[in-house]
Amino acid sequence: MHIRELTALDCALGFAAMRALRPALSADSFPTLVAAQMQQGYRLLGVFDDTSDEAIAVAGLRLGRNLAWGEHLYIDDLSTLPEARGKGAASLLLEWIVEEAQRLGITQIHLDSGVQAERQDAHRLYFRAGYRISSYHFSRSVSSAAVPTSAM
Repeated sequence: MHIRELTALDCALGFAAMRALRPALSADSFPTLVAAQMQQGYRLLGVFDDTSDEAIAVAGLRLGRNLAWGEHLYIDDLSTLPEARGKGAASLLLEWIVEEAQRLGITQIHLDSGVQAERQDAHRLYFRAGYRISSYHFSRSVSSAAVPTSAM
């Protein structure tokens, strides 16, 4: 297995692996969405083996800077094709990301992960890779109606 960074031109090679995590994505819109995120610093990595030209696993990450964490790498997406799970592709990506953080002089890596039962294997992977649960992440849906100024 080997890792390579995908560009906006060849990001479709990672679509099937990404769709395993993000089933609402469509093959038609995926390159456009990835290209738009890349303009904001998003990077897409793919793990490839000898069985296909398409990635068996992908990771999407970006460099971030905020008051809470300072400079950090944030993993937006980490996904493996169901038939390729358990073969070390996601671990390989996480190791690559640690090495990239070290290369960049960054001391923190962050990610969020859903808590539904089907994410338990991913959580075991994160714990084995040295990640810990450091906070709750709260979210809220907002209707398209105007938000009252008192809420801002």
